[in-house]
Amino acid sequence: MTLWEAIVLGLVQGLTEFLPISSSAHLRIVGELLPSGADPGAAFTAISQIGTETAVVIYFRKDIARIIARWFSSLPVGPWKNRVPTSDPDARMGWFVIVGSIPIGVLGLFLEDQIDSTFRNLWITAGMLALFAVILGIADATGRRTLTLDKLTWRHALLYGGAQALALIPGVSRSGGTITAGLFMGYSRESAARYAFLLAIPAVMASGFYKLFDDVILGNAETSGQMAGTHLVLATAIAFAVGYATIAWLLRYVSTHSYAPFVIYRLVLAAVIVVLLLTGVVDANPAGPVAGA
Repeated sequence: MTLWEAIVLGLVQGLTEFLPISSSAHLRIVGELLPSGADPGAAFTAISQIGTETAVVIYFRKDIARIIARWFSSLPVGPWKNRVPTSDPDARMGWFVIVGSIPIGVLGLFLEDQIDSTFRNLWITAGMLALFAVILGIADATGRRTLTLDKLTWRHALLYGGAQALALIPGVSRSGGTITAGLFMGYSRESAARYAFLLAIPAVMASGFYKLFDDVILGNAETSGQMAGTHLVLATAIAFAVGYATIAWLLRYVSTHSYAPFVIYRLVLAAVIVVLLLTGVVDANPAGPVAGA
């Protein structure tokens, strides 16, 4: 991977992580089209997401600090004098994020080999882009869009978590799956997007640092040499800066617009991938990053 390829992939990660269009699908296809002609890999995707999730933490820092403080203060054991009731919305949100993170955490560990290989087949990616474009479109058109996050329930938290877990397959989209579930359950477009950002923090950070430690620091991945050094740091830093701007834009956009443009974009991208596959421009199965490049 060259320096400018790292820059391109960082831009792609930052632009697509929070939009319901699948960042992993974009990294997969853009990687194939770059001069090196290689899939950046699941580890590169996970590690670069540390940058975008750091953007979430900073953008929502006040909300996150309040949620954590209220959650801790609601625990039955602790040094606090005035215990926060468990019914407090922020305390409940802390539990909801924890519970909603369990499905993707468990499945991520059990399906790690498939995530790194089988699931990155571009035919699967194209199919998921198209299928979940239709599902997102239906949810956006039929959802009541009346609920806000203070109405979140345990059942909805689990459903949100299950939807997020679908994003282990490139093409689904972490934010797209979560937002779609929220729209079906009756949450507003902005509330569904906001919760998608908050819910992703534990799972994405855990996955990113796990891959960083296991694949890069310990060198357990065959292509770990390709991911080490300044290129990975640069891509992650760019993903952070671009991701921060994308969060701000998306929350403003969905407050007054539908998700229809993203539905159309997903369908077009799926068609483009199919054409590229049929013409032999890209390979369906990942060839893997070029070691030492």
